[in-house]
Amino acid sequence: MPLNMVSKGSEVVLKNIFWGEKLKRKLQDMGLTPGVKLKVVSDSGKGPVVIDVRGTRLALGRGILNKIYVDGAA
Repeated sequence: MPLNMVSKGSEVVLKNIFWGEKLKRKLQDMGLTPGVKLKVVSDSGKGPVVIDVRGTRLALGRGILNKIYVDGAA
């Protein structure tokens, strides 16, 4: 399922990023690699969503969230 469908407070496991190689590499450099656990920290319904990855918080736009696929079993 895409990351934009995950509720606040949920923990999931990253499966894949379906975007161009440049953005995919940039996100991987920020710690978003397959198998990593993510937690949705803040989602106001508008604007960016804050996630916790390996103890670091990242704010991601909603367009990017549609391209990040996760598995609900964390």
